[in-house]
Amino acid sequence: MTSFGQYLRQLRETRHAAAQAADVGRYTLRSVAANAGLEPSYLSKIERDIQPPPSEAKVRALAEALGEDADVLLALAGKVSGDLLEAIRKRPQLFAHIIRELKDMPDHAVLRIVREVRDGQW
Repeated sequence: MTSFGQYLRQLRETRHAAAQAADVGRYTLRSVAANAGLEPSYLSKIERDIQPPPSEAKVRALAEALGEDADVLLALAGKVSGDLLEAIRKRPQLFAHIIRELKDMPDHAVLRIVREVRDGQW
């Protein structure tokens, strides 16, 4: 399984290579760190798994700097978004049951259920 740091580094390097090929933007360690409000040495330590994943706010800043979904990075960091945590805390047993029931379902089935609930077709 890929660690948070490994994923982050691969993502940044992939974005950097694509940006260089298209001659747009920069995704060097220094530029991503600056855009996320981090020190380059700190980001380097995170990418090398010397430092654990940072706080939710810093993970969100990294997601924005890299053009990645914040929930993906938060999950890899072993964190849950504050808004999701708030919803879970309101009804912990219900959400635990829902997640356990949906965990092995294919994505299309989960998305169908979400659409049905959202659209009131249940």
